[in-house]
Amino acid sequence: MILWFGKKKKLEEAKAAGEAMKAPELSAEELAAQEAAAREKEEIERKVAEANRAWEERQRREAQEAEDEAIRAKAAAELKLLEERREHERLRAEAAEAARLAAEAEANDPGLFGRLGQGLARSTAKISEGIAALGRRKLDEDTLDELQDLLITSDMGAKVAARVTKGIAKERFDKEIGPDEIRLALAEEITDILKPREKVVDFSDGPRPRIVMFVGVNGSGKTTTIGKIASKLKDQGAKALLVAADTFRAAAVEQLKVWGARADIPVLSKDTGADAAGLVYEAVEKAKAEDLDLVLIDTAGRLQNKAELMSELAKVVRVVRKIDPDAPHDVILVLDATVGQNALSQVEAFRHTAGVTGLVMTKLDGTAKGGVLVAIAEAHDLPIHFIGIGEKAEDLRPFSAEAFAKALVGIKA
Repeated sequence: MILWFGKKKKLEEAKAAGEAMKAPELSAEELAAQEAAAREKEEIERKVAEANRAWEERQRREAQEAEDEAIRAKAAAELKLLEERREHERLRAEAAEAARLAAEAEANDPGLFGRLGQGLARSTAKISEGIAALGRRKLDEDTLDELQDLLITSDMGAKVAARVTKGIAKERFDKEIGPDEIRLALAEEITDILKPREKVVDFSDGPRPRIVMFVGVNGSGKTTTIGKIASKLKDQGAKALLVAADTFRAAAVEQLKVWGARADIPVLSKDTGADAAGLVYEAVEKAKAEDLDLVLIDTAGRLQNKAELMSELAKVVRVVRKIDPDAPHDVILVLDATVGQNALSQVEAFRHTAGVTGLVMTKLDGTAKGGVLVAIAEAHDLPIHFIGIGEKAEDLRPFSAEAFAKALVGIKA
């Protein structure tokens, strides 16, 4: 152990002696060479740093240029999409306006007066004959009572009859009046009642897909009306889906398929007895997935006084609203012109259950009691969209208050 410590002491002394030695002095040439080497090293490091900064700057510039180009490309794409949307909306608006003008022209077609006159022959015969029987006489209380009774028996109802005769008497009371003047006066008063309800429906407006549900009693002409409307919409370029939700009657499904084939519009259906609400739900989902414009739903016909059937209709409405809270966007009640005053109770019942938004009156070419439409217009603030005067697609016409009023009182075109 003593030797070991001794060696350590000598080693430490040797190290201390070495550290105490002075560094050897360098010559001028060696110092110059050493400084030159240091300067060269410093220059190399400077150039490397400059090169790195230049590379980094180029990388930042190229990245910025790429980002700017991406922003410009994105902006150009968004601008193009906006322009395409504006052009699409412009074309859609033009098509909608053209369709509206065409519908108005169709509703006011002079030929319609004659067709309506033929369709309303049974209703107008009673009014025309009654007016002719009055002859030319003074418009006193007795004449007004006779005229009022005539209107009541023509299915216009007591309220409308009282309003119309009061309007006629306003400027003519106690003056002599003839049959032709009475007809014109009646047409004016009836037009005043009907005009606020005259509305050409634009199915291209609003949400897509626009969900339109047709309701009404058995035999009212729902399926035929849907087929006619589908044909018109197809001609205007609409992409629609027909839904055979009358799953109780196989005949109704087949009838709708025939109309769908004529208009080249797909029909969604299920086996007889299937759940109508489930079918409608499936149809709306399909229309959304395929970006269709319209879903036209043919519901089962039901009597307005059958609570269980009406509750099924309410279920269909509830199911549709699970997909779209605002749906159905249209609930169109189809009325049969031959049922007379019974149509009023139908409007009441279906409006309460299904939230009716508009009316169609069919079968005005049959044994019509068209005067009830005036009573409905007086009692309910509901637009009247179409009237049916025949079996062909073109026989479904936009409603014209003036044309209907004139035909009803027997004024010839």
